[in-house]
This record gives sequence, structure tokens and C-alpha cells, in this order.
Amino acid sequence: MLRRWMCWSLCWGLTSVTVIAQPTIAQDKKAGNWAALTEKDAGEDFSLQGEYSGDLSGDGDVKKLGLQVIALGNGKFAAVAYPGGLPGDGWNRKDKFQGEGQADSGTLKFSNPEHGSVEIKGGKAAVFNKDKQAIGTLAKVLRKSPTLGQKAPEGAVVLFDGKDVSHWQGGKVTDDGLLMEGTSSTDKFGSFKLHLEFMLSFMPNARGQGRANSGCYMQGRYETQILDSFGLEGKNNELGGVYSIKDPDLNMAFPPLSWQTYDVDFTAATFDAAGKKTANGRMTVLLNGVKVQDNIELTHATTASPLKEGPEPGPISLQNHGNPIRFRNIWVVPKK
Repeated sequence: MLRRWMCWSLCWGLTSVTVIAQPTIAQDKKAGNWAALTEKDAGEDFSLQGEYSGDLSGDGDVKKLGLQVIALGNGKFAAVAYPGGLPGDGWNRKDKFQGEGQADSGTLKFSNPEHGSVEIKGGKAAVFNKDKQAIGTLAKVLRKSPTLGQKAPEGAVVLFDGKDVSHWQGGKVTDDGLLMEGTSSTDKFGSFKLHLEFMLSFMPNARGQGRANSGCYMQGRYETQILDSFGLEGKNNELGGVYSIKDPDLNMAFPPLSWQTYDVDFTAATFDAAGKKTANGRMTVLLNGVKVQDNIELTHATTASPLKEGPEPGPISLQNHGNPIRFRNIWVVPKK
């Protein structure tokens, strides 16, 4: 039944794949790889991009479907459909379907004459079978991390609360009280728990590592990647990945311009008196409230880390990779 349901509910133009697992516009849009930091500046394509979820019916059966729609610039889009619901909300983590579509006059269409079509407009995705009969509507959803806005507990070192940058080397704050990329904390830490909130710029024409790229380095040594990975496979150089060490267990990336969260439990590596490492560091990472790294071993300092491995405490570093990223509500609880 599942295979049959997938055929009539998902094949409307999507191809099956196997899962292996300052200024608000940084550049003029005419220049190509522009980056928007507000929904107003992001334009019409941004209004169509996002997550959709709902039930489809057919043959007396009802199944939930999640859909991620990713803007690729100039009215072009990619789509990823998830049987059972969105990642972290019902998806079976095995099957997904991908495809491409084109927007025209505010309506985005994916179609296949043998199977059916989907039309997205006004926050709704209407799904039709090959006989043009409606089999369901997916509503646009705006998910939020359950740890968003979490207050610093007693004993925490508040690194940024929107008021000043005294805890950051050369830190810069926007007019609306957000920390910009490209800075390291003046405070240094051994083992700790970190809460970090970040917003990725909307860069529809960019691809891969050029799409809202940054990173958060624990002790300036071990990077949890920051990247617009919405709808991607989930690799170690994508959001939720520990760069050059391990892919995330699940791609929990939200669309750009959403506020997202990292909650990290970091245990520092240990060294003997001669400076030889006796135990690797370890890290557990929650992305948007979902565990994507579970007590993994940090076998080496990650690629491009500001500091080499060593016994000394290190800072929280927020990488400048040439793309505008915004941060807020950053705090650390040192572990004894």
C-alpha cells in the first residue's frame, strides 16, 4: 500500500531518490549573488519557498506528506517531498522525492502528465492526480525551534544579549541589535554547554558552500557548520554537520531568514603533562531542538579551525565566510 500511495501522491513531477543520508541586501540584485536579510527585500520567490504539510487521500487511504520548496533564483525552484511528514515531524528518514518547477505570476507549478500536478499559491499547495482531481492540500508551516528564546540559566556566561559586544573581539552589532559574523569571544572555555541563535541570509542564486556560509567553532577548534542547507541531503559540510568529521543524523535545517538554534554539549579533549592528547573531545548537537550529533568523538581539529588542538581553553568563534549571517541570544554554561 505504501508503494502504491507514493506513486499516486508523490509522482507529480518529482523523481524518486535513495537517501544515503547593515544593509538588508548585501549586494545589488543585478549583480547576481545578492543576499537579503529581510523578507521584504527577499522578493516574491521567497514567499513561495518554505515548508508545507498536510494529508493526501486516495483509494480510501489517507497519508501525511511534507514538502520543502527551495528557491533557486529567477523563478526556478527545487522541491523535496517526504512521505509521513517533514524531517523531525513524521518523515521515515528513508524515502524522499525531488523535482524542479517554475513560478509564473505568483504561482509555482510542478507537473507530470502521467501522474498529476501540484500548484502552490498563497501559502497553499494543491495536489491533483493525473485526472486533475484534487487529492489534498498542503498548508505552509513556519516551524520554530523549541529552544528559541531560551533564557540563560544561573551560572551562564552571557556572551551576547543584543546590548553590547564587550565579550567579542572586534564584534559588530547591527542597528536592530544583532551580532554579525566574523568574531571570536574574548572569554575562553574548557568543557561547556552552548546556546546559539542564528539567521541565514536568503541567497537564491548561490549554490553549495556559497549559500549563507559561516560556522561556529567550539574552542576555536571544532566546527558545527552553518550553511543554508534547506532541502539538501545533510552532509558534514552542511548545517548540523561537524565539519570534516561527521554528517548530521538528520537534516533539520529550516528555510533561510528563519531564526534557528544550536544547542551544544561540548567536552574538551584531555592532554597529559607532556602535551600529548590522551582522550578526544566529544560533542552532542541539537539543531532546532532535534539531536543531530549524539556524543560523537572529535578525532581532530576541523578544517580551517582558528586554533590547533591543545590543552588550553579556547573561544567561541563565528566564522566570516563572506556571507551575511546574524546571531543573537548566545550564552555558555561552563562544565565543572
